[in-house]
Amino acid sequence: MITYPIKAYLKFLWHSKNQHGVHSPFVFRLVTKCFYDKKSKPEYATLGNYRKALLQNTSTISVTDFGAGSRVFKSNNRSVAHIAKNAGISKKRARLLFRLVRYFQPENILEIGTSLGLATASLASGNSKANITTIEGCPETARIARENMTTFGYNNIDSVVSEFQAYLNTSTNQNTTYDLIYFDGNHQKEATLRYFDTLLPTITNDTLWIFDDIHWSADMEEAWQKIKEHPQVTVTIDTFQWGLVFFRREQEKEHFIIRV
Repeated sequence: MITYPIKAYLKFLWHSKNQHGVHSPFVFRLVTKCFYDKKSKPEYATLGNYRKALLQNTSTISVTDFGAGSRVFKSNNRSVAHIAKNAGISKKRARLLFRLVRYFQPENILEIGTSLGLATASLASGNSKANITTIEGCPETARIARENMTTFGYNNIDSVVSEFQAYLNTSTNQNTTYDLIYFDGNHQKEATLRYFDTLLPTITNDTLWIFDDIHWSADMEEAWQKIKEHPQVTVTIDTFQWGLVFFRREQEKEHFIIRV
């Protein structure tokens, strides 16, 4: 039996393009100079060591999960190494996230879903001067992430333990703006759209939002479709794992499906 993500991926491959199918100068530059940048970066070694430290951590923690759950883990008692191997951002995606931050140089970054901090490290490495707030609902997972962030000298990160919507309701006001938001904490349609609506007042013309696992389920694909249709959204890029959202008023509304 073919699982839903596999069916979605086959459909993605059928419709996806590379830079040669892109006619927007803004997206073409992004794809060629960031997505497809194959040059080695010194930061990759540090990100690799961060991952290695987690993969060598055999301690077991009790995970509090407020999201869609896991397709891999059957118990909430999980080893740090297994979480890093099975639930953390992949090495390829971590490097792409680093390049996106390096390319756009966002100053104020919000991450919804710290987990063990693999993606957080990529965000921090991309712009060491950025102010990064990362939210995690599980205290034990957040503790491991904080320990690693301290060990590797990531000092521009504010790690918050909170249920996501509760934090957004109390910490988002008319003066709050984010240049980049990475959504990776609750792969459910209603929660994703609720975060979208809550955070919409924080956008600027140059804000980038990245939604993880947009093809996780039929519900997540419905959420992605609603996000694409929103009148303030002008450009989206579907890379299968991620959906990138831009709010550039000067851009014609266009949707791209790009192989990365």
